[in-house]
Amino acid sequence: MRIRLNQIIPCAGLLGVFFLASCSSGASSIKMKGSDTEVNLAVNLAENFTKVDPTFSIAISGGGSGLGITSLMNGQADIANSSRPLSDEEVKQFKDKDIEIKTVVFAEDATAFIVHKDLPLEEIDVETLGKILSGEIRDWESITGKAMPINIYGRQSSSGTHSFVKKKLKIEFSNTAKEMTGNAQIIEGVKADKTGVGYVGAGYVAHDPSASQNVKILRIAPKKGEVAISPMDQSAINAGTYFFQRPLYQFILAESWEKVRKFINYERSPAGRQQIEDHGYYILENQTNEI
Repeated sequence: MRIRLNQIIPCAGLLGVFFLASCSSGASSIKMKGSDTEVNLAVNLAENFTKVDPTFSIAISGGGSGLGITSLMNGQADIANSSRPLSDEEVKQFKDKDIEIKTVVFAEDATAFIVHKDLPLEEIDVETLGKILSGEIRDWESITGKAMPINIYGRQSSSGTHSFVKKKLKIEFSNTAKEMTGNAQIIEGVKADKTGVGYVGAGYVAHDPSASQNVKILRIAPKKGEVAISPMDQSAINAGTYFFQRPLYQFILAESWEKVRKFINYERSPAGRQQIEDHGYYILENQTNEI
């Protein structure tokens, strides 16, 4: 008799573990951990895939890209979802442990910068944004004309999005930046704070209409005086002109590849690609799926 469970369990203050279980064998059971940016999409893909193949069991949890990669290294996951590439140190650690992995790029993501809907600001340039997040600019007055302290809502250092933003802006985050455990917490923080600014996956905001209530997404200009671009502008993403866009990765244990392949093939199917796009992510015309 097949038993099927479908439950959400709180995990490290994050979105939790999505677990589909059946009487399937280990050959049809996979564990996926990592990026909070990708976790909502991963859950939805898994849910629909297991409708197509109900013999499959998939357990999914977030926690950040770093946690997913570490879990892969420790044999606690078959797939690590990651919103950043492997660091040089992680590449060396996999090599030292003689662990072979495969890399799949399954979507393109854009990081959105959000502020409260009442803040009189619609766009910002990269240099000014960097000064805000590094703490060099601590008040909105020079930017909006309104004297209000700036509160930063960011991610913990294990987050791939944290690393991505830091690297793109070439900054160290202000020591006053609040370290939140996921997109949902950042959005809730900015919703309740008229002086707040935070960064989240654009797909997260796009997928959940309630997430965008009381917040607005800033357009980003590469330099002062240049055209500012929204992370929701698909043509700009396809052209690669939005400053904060990046590929989304899945690192897979080579020894797990055969049992994972069915799920990867589903992601690449028309139904899977549609789900990816429905979540606000992009599939580029020239995208390389496997590295």
